[in-house]
Formats: sequence, structure tokens, C-alpha cells
Amino acid sequence: MIFRSVSSFLLSALSVSALSADEWKKQSVYQVMTDRFARTDGSTTASCDLSTYCGGTWQGLINKLDYIQGMGFTAIWISPVVHQISAPGNVDGDSYHGYWAKDFNSLNSNFGTSEDLLRLSTALHSRGMVWKPVLMFGLFTNHMAYPGCRKCVDYSTLTPFNSASYFHSPCSIDYSNTTSVQQCWQGDDNVSLPDLRTENQNVRDFFDPWIAQLVTTYKIDGLRIDSAKHQETSFWPTFGGNATVYMVGEVYEGNPDEFLPFLDVFPGLLNYPVWYWLQRAFQSTSATMTELNTGLANMRSKTTKTVYLGSFSENHDQPRMPAWSSQSSDTALIKNAIAFVMLMDGIPIIYQGQEQKLSGANVPANREAIWLTGYNTQSELYQWVAQINKLRNAIIGINSAYTSSQAMSWTPDRHTIALQKGPSGYSTQPNNCYISAEKRLTPVKQGTSSGTTTACPIPTSVAVTFTEKVTTSYGQTIKIVGNIDALGNWDINRAVTLSASQYSSSNPIWTITINLLAGDSIQYKFINVASSGTVAWEADPNHSYTVPSSCGTTTAAVSNTWQS
Repeated sequence: MIFRSVSSFLLSALSVSALSADEWKKQSVYQVMTDRFARTDGSTTASCDLSTYCGGTWQGLINKLDYIQGMGFTAIWISPVVHQISAPGNVDGDSYHGYWAKDFNSLNSNFGTSEDLLRLSTALHSRGMVWKPVLMFGLFTNHMAYPGCRKCVDYSTLTPFNSASYFHSPCSIDYSNTTSVQQCWQGDDNVSLPDLRTENQNVRDFFDPWIAQLVTTYKIDGLRIDSAKHQETSFWPTFGGNATVYMVGEVYEGNPDEFLPFLDVFPGLLNYPVWYWLQRAFQSTSATMTELNTGLANMRSKTTKTVYLGSFSENHDQPRMPAWSSQSSDTALIKNAIAFVMLMDGIPIIYQGQEQKLSGANVPANREAIWLTGYNTQSELYQWVAQINKLRNAIIGINSAYTSSQAMSWTPDRHTIALQKGPSGYSTQPNNCYISAEKRLTPVKQGTSSGTTTACPIPTSVAVTFTEKVTTSYGQTIKIVGNIDALGNWDINRAVTLSASQYSSSNPIWTITINLLAGDSIQYKFINVASSGTVAWEADPNHSYTVPSSCGTTTAAVSNTWQS
């Protein structure tokens, strides 16, 4: 059982108090995919079939806490812990990632026992780190899982929701309709993800005490909530009140106007808008910082809560940076992207393997076994992450208000972005840096910025969401390439990768949100890139589009179907 009895010794050893959102701001997070981080036997040679379980455990993680602490991290985010479906040989792979729940009342025995999980919490909390060490659980309440088609789910196999009455009827998601997003099913007919009726009081009556007990039993300090926008927002205040810990929601959305309202119900969010801009800014040494700078200013003008967002450049759902383009494997470029993520507004998150320059592109290639790197603490990026964490921690130690100050950004030239972060009115200088796509990271002492606004400003950029409807096979990726820098200037090595997060067999769509200059006239095409690297272009003619430039327009959408 997930809440089995534990000794009074363990409970007393785990006596910790929850951190507030303000206390979380100074943390630096290392994201662990439990199955791929460390084995109990300590092997650094055990093979790993990326489609199934590879043997990573909670005990293995305990054994490698020194490796994480050596980089200066003070928080660890682990995979969801609940019991999973078994789907070996499935086209979509097995449940090693932890997001395909079968039983919310039991733990995933592939990762270890309840005692192992308690020992992990104890071991982490007892460490002498720069700040109070904290543990974050990956978690979801939106769905369960079944290794088969949507219409053939055997609900009796699911616990505790063992009846179809607990779930919405199967339907494909229409991402332009909020109700559809919240009530239709993710997944596909290989592994279906029955969507829970979380608006139903019977469902809430399970989750509210469940999360309170989970947090108390394992002394969890924070929660990363998967698929946060796929539930009605009224679910989260009571759930969060029972959790009593910091929650960061995954809202997979590049448009700040659609993204930021979720901060009304979550203490923090994963900063996907900045991730999109950052990916394009750092994909090559010739890329420009204009879109990133404009986007940061746009976010800053709309909210003061950017300091609570989780900043990242890689995670288990997205291609690793070396796979972004033909130039993005440049180590200096990667170091600058990491520095930007760790020094910008918010709570920095580094995904396991970034420090070893792992290069996997799409799922499951981006979920490599870390033990095969030998946990090299002398690698250039391991040492770089450690240095940036040390710098950030030192700044916070000197002036704790650093974490509450929103960074000001500007572009000294089109390839360089400058950050000034520090409260005004203090006798100490603000903490600034230049971060460049041209392989420069240059500290500076001062920087200023100013600006004005009007009641209805003409936008300088517009967040354009491109949707391409095309059926693809496992391992294929859809990209967009066009005649402007943001679309790669027709260079397929700089093409922008679309996301398949909304893809289903009944609605095969790929999407991407890109900030484009208002008024620009663009031409573009979509390409299909196979796992072998073979590129297939859609047929002529080029798509044409003019970015809106009307007063107050900050978002737009374009839908296309693959031209054969």
C-alpha cells in the first residue's frame, strides 16, 4: 500500500515543515526520471532499452545524492510514484515514466518499496546543502491508463476508480475548446488515458485526503502537476489547500495570454512561453535574441509572478538541446543557454543528463540512462552547472531580495541579451550579465532600461500558433521551415520542431507557437523528419501568411493540412 505503517523513528526523522512559494524561489531543482537515473546495484554498464523499464530505483537515487549535491542543487524532482499499468511491447512503450496510473493506492514496485521512498526522503532532508534540501514529487490527477483502445477499457482493473461512471466519455481533444481540453482524453488507442471526472465530488473526495496523506507520509515539499490545463481550474484550490506545499503546474502553452491566468490557481508554472523563445534564440550561433527579449518584456508587463515560474531548457517531454539544430550541440552555446535558464526569473530546473551533454531528440531517445555516462563529475557541463549554482546561491546569500526582483532584459546587439536582476534602491549594484548566441557570457556592472506604453499599443510581435494536420509514424517528427530567421531561413537544420502533445489517431495534429514580428509577410512549409534523419517535404506551393499588426493583437492561429 502507498500509506503503509512506518516506524516512529522514520516519522521523527522525516519531521520537516513545508516551504512557502517565496522560500521555493531560492531553490535550484534537478529533475530525475527515476527509472533512468541510478540502479540499486550501482551498475554503470547495464543496458537500457528505452521503450521499457531499465532498473532505476529510489535506493539507487539515494546512493547518488552526492552526485546531485556536487552540482549545487538543493531540490530534487522525482517521477510519479503510484502503481502503473504494464505495457511491455506496446507501440507507445511501457510505463517507466510514471504517468500511466493503474492504482493510486499503491506504489510503483519497479522503483522500490515504501521504506525505500521514506529512506530517500530522510536521506535528502538530512543533507547539509546550501539551503534546506527539498523533495518534489511528479504527480497527476487528470487521468488513469489502460493498455488498449479507448472504447475497450476494462475499468474494473483501475483503483480506486473502477467504474466508467468516474470518467468522461471517450472523445478527441479540440484544443480550441476549453471544455474539450478539460474533459476529452489524452493518449491514443495504443495506450488510452481515461479522463477522470474531477469536477465530480466523489472523485474530489478521494484526491483531497489522498494528497494530504501522501505529503504527510513521505514529507513531500513540492508537487509538479502534469497536464494541469486538462482539468477544471476549480479543482486546484481545495486540492492545493490539502497538499499544503508548493505546486508547479505543467501548462503546455506558448502564448502568455493563455498561460498566465493559470497563476491564479497555481503558485507556480513551468515557463513554457520562455522555453519556446529560448529554443529559437539558442539553436544556432547566428540566431537573434530579439524574439526572446520582446517575449520577456511582454511577460513582465503582464505579471509580477515570473519569479515563481520554473525555468528550463530541457525536460523528459522535449528534445534535448543538442538535437534542436545542426549547431545546437556547440558546448559554448549550451553553456550560455544553461546560464540563461539558471539566472533568469524563477526557479531553475535542470533535467538529468544535461550536465553530461546527452543529445536524445524525441521520446524515448531523450530519456537516456544516466548511469551509462559513468556520472562524470569532471565533465565540462557538470562543472559549469556547479559554477552557475554557486554564483546564484552566493548572490541570494548576499541579498535575498534577488529572488523577488524581476529581471530587466535588453539586447546590446541582435545576438546578445543582457539581464539586470536586482532590486532598485539598494546600495549594492544590480546583478547583471550578457548572454550571447555568439558564445559569450560577460558579466557587467550596470544597466538601465525604460519604456512607455499606450492604452492600445501596436504589438511588436505576435504569438502565432501553427497547427499542421498530418498522420505520422513512430519516430517521425514534423518541423516548420520558412523564409525568415525565426523559421530557419529555409535551412532545414534550423527548422523548428512542432509538438505532438495534442496528437491522436483521430486528430493527428502537430503544433508550435512562435513569436513573429508584427506585419511580417512569411512563406513556409512543413517537413517530416524520420528517425534516420531522412527529410520529406510537403508538396508545393509554399504557405503564405502575414502576421497581424492591428492594435491590441498579440496572438494569432494558423491551421494547415499536409500538402501531398
